[in-house]
Amino acid sequence: MFRIAYLLSVSLSDFSDLGNAALSGQLVPQLGQLRNLQYLELYSNNISGTIPSDLGNLTSLVSLDLYLNTFSGPIPDSLGKLNKLRFLDLSNNRLSGSVPDNGSFSLFTPISFANNLALCGPVTGKPCPGSPPFSPPPPFVPPPPVSSPGNSASSTGAIAGGVAAGAALLFAAPAIGFAWWRRRKPQEHFFDVPAEEDPEVHLGQLKRFSLRELQVATDSFSNKNILGRGGFGKVYKGRLADGSLVAVKRLKEERTPGGELQFQTEVEMISMAVHRNLLRLRGFCMTPTERLLVYPYMANGSVASCLRERQPSDPPLDWPARKRIALGSARGLSYLHDHCDPKIIHRDVKAANILLDEEFEAVVGDFGLAKLMDYKDTHVTTAVRGTIGHIAPEYLSTGKSSEKTDVFGYGIMLLELITGQRAFDLARLANDDDVMLLDWVKGLLKEKKLEMLVDPDLENNYVEAEVEQLIQVALLCTQGSPMDRPKMSEVVRMLEGDGLAERWEEWQKVEVVRQEVELAPHRNSEWIVDSTDHLHAVELSGPR
Repeated sequence: MFRIAYLLSVSLSDFSDLGNAALSGQLVPQLGQLRNLQYLELYSNNISGTIPSDLGNLTSLVSLDLYLNTFSGPIPDSLGKLNKLRFLDLSNNRLSGSVPDNGSFSLFTPISFANNLALCGPVTGKPCPGSPPFSPPPPFVPPPPVSSPGNSASSTGAIAGGVAAGAALLFAAPAIGFAWWRRRKPQEHFFDVPAEEDPEVHLGQLKRFSLRELQVATDSFSNKNILGRGGFGKVYKGRLADGSLVAVKRLKEERTPGGELQFQTEVEMISMAVHRNLLRLRGFCMTPTERLLVYPYMANGSVASCLRERQPSDPPLDWPARKRIALGSARGLSYLHDHCDPKIIHRDVKAANILLDEEFEAVVGDFGLAKLMDYKDTHVTTAVRGTIGHIAPEYLSTGKSSEKTDVFGYGIMLLELITGQRAFDLARLANDDDVMLLDWVKGLLKEKKLEMLVDPDLENNYVEAEVEQLIQVALLCTQGSPMDRPKMSEVVRMLEGDGLAERWEEWQKVEVVRQEVELAPHRNSEWIVDSTDHLHAVELSGPR
C-alpha cells in the first residue's frame, strides 16, 4: 500500500476515479478546497481516519464513494450542505455515531450506510443511545422465485462485466456517479413500480426485466454476489429463472425529467451494436429509482483479472492468446466507431473492460455507458469519464472525446497486455519515479531494455519481433496529438500485417523533427505532448 500524500501533485478538477488503487493514509482537510470537484471515487482502498468535515465545502460534488475502506468516527453534518450530491456510498467502513438527517442526507437509503456496525439512527434501523425507541424496519423479503431447476444453484467463477480497476487521482476518495435515491420508506431498499415503455421506443428482442426478477436472481443484490464495481456502478452475478447466469450492472445516475425516455433510447442504441467482439446486452430494468442492465456472465473474467488477479493454480495468458485479444478488441472498437449510427465512443478502454468468453476471445464491455450516464446534455460531454493512466491528454484537458480518445486508451491496453502491469501503479515507485505505465515503458525503451517490458508470467515464451510490433502499434496509438493517431480500422489492418511497417517508418522520420521541436514549447497547445517523447526514432526496429 502507498500513502495518498504522493498524489498531492495530481491536479483534480471534475474527475477522480481512484477505486481499487491500493491507496492508504488519511484524507487531508485541504481536499475541501477543490470547489470544482464533482466526482470523488475512492472505493475499495485502505484509507483510514475520519472523514474531514471540510468535504462539506465541495459545493460542486455530485458523487461521493468511500465504500470499503477503514474510515472511522462520525459522519460530518457538513455533508448535508452538498446540494448537488446525488450519489453517496459510505458503506463497509468503521463509522460510528448517529447518521445525520439534514439537507442532502434525506435523499439516501440505508444502503449508503450499510455495514458500519457502530452507526445508529432511523435510517440504520438501530436507535442511538439515549434516543426515544422506534420500531426497527422489517427486513425486506424478496418474492418467491419462479420454480426452476437452476434457481437455487450456486456457481463459481470470476467475471468482468466491465469493472474498472480504478486509478488514482488525489486522495483516496468516493466513487462519484449519479444515483438519485428517493427515500420513500426506510424499510424498502428496492421497490418496483410498473412503467410502460414509450410507444416511440422499439426495443426489439431486448428483454425488459422486472426489478423483482433481478432481485431474485441476485439474492436481493447481496454483497456476496458483487462481481466488481467501477465508475458506472456495481456488477452482480445472478441466476435467472431459466437457470442462465447473468451479470447485472446496477447503474448509479442522477434522475432528470424525461430521463426514462432517454434511458430507453440509449439502451436501444447499445443493443443494436452486435458484433463477435462486443458484449451483448441481454436486457434492462427501469423503475423510478433503478436503472439496471443485464449481460451474459463471462466466466473467464476480464483481461485485467487474468493478468493480475489469477490464482496460482491458473495458467497465465499465453502470448498467442494476448495477440488474439489485441486483435479482437481492436475489431470490436472499430465496429463501434465505423459501423454504428450514431457512432459509439467508449471513453474508458482498458484491460478491465475487455472481457473473455469461453474461448478466451476478447469481448469489449461497458460501451455506450458513458453517454448513457451523461446527465446535463445529450450531445456534449459534461464530465471526464475514464480511468487514470488511460485518459487521452486532450480529453482530460478539454472534456471533449472522440474516436481518437478510444485509440489512446486502446494503446495503453496493449501495454497492459505486453507488460501485465497496471496503467497507474504506485508500486513502481519502489524502483523508479514512473507511476504511469506509458512513462515507464518509454523510459525502458530509451534505455534499450525491451526484455524488461515483457510480463514475467510469459517466461520468455513469446516472439520478440511480435512484441516489438505490438509496442509500435501502442506507441502510434498513444501519440499526444489525436490527429496523429491511427483510426481503429487502421489499427486492425496493422495488427493483421498490413501497413505497420510503412506507418512506423513514417513515424520515425517525423520523430526526428519532433525531437528538435521539443526544445521550443508549443504555444497555446500545452496538452499536445507526443507520448513518445524522449524516445529515439530508431529505438525499435520495423516489423520483421
